Amino acid sequence: MTAANVEEQATRPPAVSLPTLTAMVVGSMVGSGVFLLPRRFGTETGVIGAVIAWTIAGTGMLMLAFVFQRLAVRKPTLDAGIFAYAKAGFGDYVGFNSAWGFWASACAGNTSYWVLIMTTTSAVFPVLGAGDTVIAVLCSSVGVWLFFYLILRGVRQAAVINRIATVAKVVPILVFIVILLIMFKADYFTDNLWGGDDRSFASIFEQAKGTMLITVFVFLGIEGASVYSRFARRREDVGRATVFGFLGVLGVFALVTLVSYGALPQSELAVVDQPSMASVLASVVGPWGSVFIRVGVILSVLGAYLAWTLMAAEILYIPATTDDMPRFLAVTNRHDAPWRALLMASGLVQLLLILLLFTSEALDFMLDLTAALALIPYLLAAAYALKLTITRETYGDRRNLLGDTVIAAVATFYTLFLVYAAGLDKLLLSCMLYAPGAVLYVIARRERNLRVFTPAEAVLFGIIFVGAIAGVVSLATGAIEI
Repeated sequence: MTAANVEEQATRPPAVSLPTLTAMVVGSMVGSGVFLLPRRFGTETGVIGAVIAWTIAGTGMLMLAFVFQRLAVRKPTLDAGIFAYAKAGFGDYVGFNSAWGFWASACAGNTSYWVLIMTTTSAVFPVLGAGDTVIAVLCSSVGVWLFFYLILRGVRQAAVINRIATVAKVVPILVFIVILLIMFKADYFTDNLWGGDDRSFASIFEQAKGTMLITVFVFLGIEGASVYSRFARRREDVGRATVFGFLGVLGVFALVTLVSYGALPQSELAVVDQPSMASVLASVVGPWGSVFIRVGVILSVLGAYLAWTLMAAEILYIPATTDDMPRFLAVTNRHDAPWRALLMASGLVQLLLILLLFTSEALDFMLDLTAALALIPYLLAAAYALKLTITRETYGDRRNLLGDTVIAAVATFYTLFLVYAAGLDKLLLSCMLYAPGAVLYVIARRERNLRVFTPAEAVLFGIIFVGAIAGVVSLATGAIEI
């Protein structure tokens, strides 16, 4: 469930046209990650690798968007969030882990917002460094608990903030693309084609694979496209809006990446300060370009933080109302804010901020962790859609069966590839966050007097627990560096 769904679930909105619906889909997908693309791609690959990466990401993510859209239509009763698909398809404990992993991903993403705010303002206050200094962590912590207090007081309807955030992120992106296209340097672009001396397919593929987690991060929220099915004036507009909106966003992300290769050599792109869009624009037009982008970043990220903090609380609150999480998380205050769920979400952000003091690349680490944690919930949703086509559930008339099978299969294969691309280290770190969640699962099951684990679920818990122990040992021995 996205923040937009949280805000609108109580009322039935008026039907909207295809252009408006497309704009809503675009708004759900464009976030803070786009401001970081030039450096992340410059670090990993050249132009050809970037084109391959966006082709893979574009195809896979579009199929994933279609999966969510089709699940929303075929399983309209499963409206409790992304975890409901995993629960319906693979059981209670798998569904719980999907909710827990998506919640942890939202919290890690919120942590990355504070790192980005601090590193963005470090141009004025150098003491903030890359967002991982003691002062930066203290300032971020104040922000976390200030937002916690504001939401407790009932700051849930954030229409004005969202409008400001939308303008703040769209205008700088468009200005960036237009200016860099006008001042495009073909010699830089040509020199950046291959991303290195090795021009073999294996080398280019490895380069492209290195960008996969950032492509996941920038598309986080893609499940929100399915939410807008209830807004549509005509049912067929949902699929069209999903395609048009997604292709527009993909085009923007790809353009931001590619025009940057025409502004600086790749070796310089790889080391510019984040937000790298600001640094790249400043290299072309001077200091005002950096200021312009940085102001947009801060306004955009603050709006996104509010929305995702609300969503992080709802990810725990909604399962608690259906007894999939402990009942204490369903408690709300007099302002109708789920304060215990909100406290847990803010608490995890606080712990992750402290962890930043021990990382070498705070922003990149948190971006990758956010994406890695979201992979399992996405994989389970895609696998559930594939399961429906295999079992023919909801496909008794066989309408759209072949097309939906292809879509679900591609989405499942793509998310499996992402798990592989993330690497063993991210998988073990994810296990370290998944394993403690079993405590809440045990509490929830005992509250309902249900058996905690089936034999298969016990095996799954054992695998997660072993992975968590391996992650701890790897961190302690230096086998995994953060």
